[in-house]
Amino acid sequence: MRILVTNDDGIYSPGIAALARAAAEFGDVRIVAPDVERSAAGHSITTARPLTYKRTPIEGFEAYRVDGTPADCVALGTHNWESVDVVLSGINLGTNLGNAMWHSGTLAGAKQAVLFGLRGIAFSVPVGPDEPDFDGLEEPVRRVLATLLPADLPLVNVNLPGPDPVGYRWTCQSVRHYDGAVIPGTDPMGRSHFWFLVKPLEAADQDTDRWAIEHGYVSMTPLRLDLTSEEDLEAARSRWPVK
Repeated sequence: MRILVTNDDGIYSPGIAALARAAAEFGDVRIVAPDVERSAAGHSITTARPLTYKRTPIEGFEAYRVDGTPADCVALGTHNWESVDVVLSGINLGTNLGNAMWHSGTLAGAKQAVLFGLRGIAFSVPVGPDEPDFDGLEEPVRRVLATLLPADLPLVNVNLPGPDPVGYRWTCQSVRHYDGAVIPGTDPMGRSHFWFLVKPLEAADQDTDRWAIEHGYVSMTPLRLDLTSEEDLEAARSRWPVK
């Protein structure tokens, strides 16, 4: 099995090395990741300029850095390494739960794989005052991969509570609303600037991804790229027919 590993925290993030080590038990691993952090890049791609692809070995793995987004990295990685079976993205420094999936560069790497007809799995972990225990995370990542790699699931978003989860749960996406707060400030030169921050407004429903992490479980959420609301589509066809 050929496993391409990417992220949005940059090629030197300890999370990508931990994910590559865990994945190496299941196949041949190659790392292709952004040269700098691209967090919250979403599914942006670079079209107005060429991209560079430079070899940068990481912990003995064949690795390359790209001056682009996670989606760019998957495009170049699959172009330069034929017959990739699955793309793993992460381990991200910070969870990607609920509505945060829309902004996530980590998840975009896995989604780009699906657009190319491959499978994608994204991994994320909460961050606090201290750096996550990435060595300790390798075992739960291996357990997740042992479940997901043989499964016929094109896209899965995985969030890990830490190195010692109380269990593993299949979850759905939490779609509770969040507070999009704009915080104004000034820089040392007196110029105005703004921070965009988000925080959940409502408690998470049971068996959602947010609920699982809050209760110490590994959350595994199968996703799809088709955003069509079938219920609303049928309602629109019956209530507002068009010719």
